[in-house]
Amino acid sequence: MEFNHADLFEGIADAVGDRTAVACEDEHRTYAELDAEANRLAHYLLDLGIKPGQHVGLQLFNGIPYIAGHLAALKIRAVPINVNYRYVESELLYLYKDSDIRALIYDVELEPRVAAVKDEAPLLEHLIAVGGPSSIGVPYAEALERGSPERGFEQRSGEDVYIIYTGGTTGMPKGAMWHSEDLFMGFGGGNPYGEPLSTPQAVVDQAAAANPMVMMAAAPLMHGAAQMGTFISWWMGSTVVYVRKFDADAVWRAVGRERVNTLSITGDAMARPLAEALANGDYDVSSLIVVSSTGAILTGAVRDRLQQALPNIMILDSFGSTESGYTASEVAGSKPEKGLHYQPNATAELAVLDEKLRPVEPGSGELGTVAKAGRVAFGYYNDTEKTARTMVTDADGKRWLLTGDLATVNADGTVNVFGRGSQCINTGGEKVFPEEVEAVLKGHAGVFDAVVTGVPDERWGSRVAAVVEARKDVPVTAEELDEHCRTRLSGYKVPRTYVFVDEMVRSPAGKADYRWAARQAAEGS
Repeated sequence: MEFNHADLFEGIADAVGDRTAVACEDEHRTYAELDAEANRLAHYLLDLGIKPGQHVGLQLFNGIPYIAGHLAALKIRAVPINVNYRYVESELLYLYKDSDIRALIYDVELEPRVAAVKDEAPLLEHLIAVGGPSSIGVPYAEALERGSPERGFEQRSGEDVYIIYTGGTTGMPKGAMWHSEDLFMGFGGGNPYGEPLSTPQAVVDQAAAANPMVMMAAAPLMHGAAQMGTFISWWMGSTVVYVRKFDADAVWRAVGRERVNTLSITGDAMARPLAEALANGDYDVSSLIVVSSTGAILTGAVRDRLQQALPNIMILDSFGSTESGYTASEVAGSKPEKGLHYQPNATAELAVLDEKLRPVEPGSGELGTVAKAGRVAFGYYNDTEKTARTMVTDADGKRWLLTGDLATVNADGTVNVFGRGSQCINTGGEKVFPEEVEAVLKGHAGVFDAVVTGVPDERWGSRVAAVVEARKDVPVTAEELDEHCRTRLSGYKVPRTYVFVDEMVRSPAGKADYRWAARQAAEGS
């Protein structure tokens, strides 16, 4: 057994096979049952001719077929590829081609889009349809019937490749490539709150000895946060719970029904509707202990609303990315309105580097780029240029992953993160980080959601523009938002343009779509 996700899952399934591994709405699987289902699908993929290193796409909503398909690919040393279920035909064709998928497991609800572009993807030969009859794919149940429930797979390695396609908030998504052992260590090493476990057997022993909890991943499995949240749950011998599609009421019903102890979400896009649903409904949350946010910013105003709705629950906020893994935890009182303040994890080799890849002086106030060495992604699939820009080597020969986040380092070693450099707005020579302005806007009672971007300006180069989704029950005007911002932000950070939209466009994981916001702001101004 190695630090390989399929190896570790199989070891845990052998140790605690009768425990519930996964639940989604009215379906449950024990570790042994999920292992057998994944084995059947793995053997079917092998019979199709899928070989180690080849790619299997997963274009599904949350559910047991998603995680079984994911495990099936890993078991045969193939690479599961997450496909965003919101993609339209042109985006799907790009991803099918860029990722070189050979087989696709998809939801029949999405079949019209799949059918429209499948013939233009030269390597895509095999389709497996989940959820009903299909005119183009082999039914999932039939695929399972054709495969053996036993294992009998070739030996795996900690060097096996695992790819997570990023959300593409400013461009088309890219596949971050990890080695399996690095991925395991980069996302907690089996022990997110302490030293990584030293051997694969220690992971199995920990799971077997654990008093199992029930942990819910509210994000879609096509997002890395939910995938990693699932595996972390299993490393603790716990049950992981999903809802098919994110809906605040469905999440709270599942929390009560499955007696969920920890709830993992991604930022404001999930925290806000969850808080509002609690305020307007009657749910049993007595089992809940922790709500943890990863993968997107949790702003102070939204966090406060959620904490008010859950006064006895611990709310945690973590810093990391698809490429870097879990790297830092919030310092008490950290809010985007005041500056995000993080403590690097003891095991994370984290630094803030200047333009010459030298560490900035702690306490100097110098702005640099957050970088991580050691257990990180090793490149981007089919993109050597982006790999060269992101994975760099300093003068001493040390290799760093540049996260793109701009930050300063305090004298005590904690890090103040201001935002992504790619989204930073340069207006008249001043830098404005959208996250700070968005957080202030969301603090207004009339704002349901906000995304801030730059639009061209003849005098200033760019000017700050806000795309706002107002609350239906609290009317708000641009003048009111301007007054609200001017008491909380320096003048150059205050939006010059406000564009109101009926509904904000975000990724399924809650990330802002800055390309869409920029178009809305340009048209509205």
